[in-house]
This record gives sequence, structure tokens and C-alpha cells, in this order.
Amino acid sequence: MGQERAARTASASGVAGRPRRRGRSTLRGLERDGLLTRTVHPVVPPRVDYALTDLGRSLLGLVRALEEWAETHIDDVVEARSAYHGR
Repeated sequence: MGQERAARTASASGVAGRPRRRGRSTLRGLERDGLLTRTVHPVVPPRVDYALTDLGRSLLGLVRALEEWAETHIDDVVEARSAYHGR
């Protein structure tokens, strides 16, 4: 989400190849859980901004640690996937 904000514009394909419904459902769940705020702007095309709340920001350290772990171990994960699919 960049650092703390993400803007979404309506599009037919969704975000990163995911269907819009799934991404919207995920964002709404994060909003419901108090991790994001959602602001709808009355413009064309429609624009919705999401921002992390204090509760959401409290997770940034954990998310950054997970990102670092994933970057360090991506080769191991790829190898494990190949071994799994090669059985």
C-alpha cells in the first residue's frame, strides 16, 4: 500500500490480476477490523482511498519482517514448490 495510503480506481481487470470482488472483499474486511479507513470521492471515474489506522500501522514492523524473511528465503520456497510438484 505504498507506505500508508493506497488509491484504487475502478477498472475491469482489478488489482495485480485479481478479480475486483476479491480485492474489495479483502479491503472491506481490513476496514471492518479497524486496520484501514476508506474514503470515497465523488469523481468520475470513481476513486476510493484507503489509509492505515493506528491499529493498522502497528502491524508495519511485523509486515516488514515478513517481507524481509520472504526475500531472504524465496529461493528455498521456489525449490520446495518444485520438489512438491515433481513428486
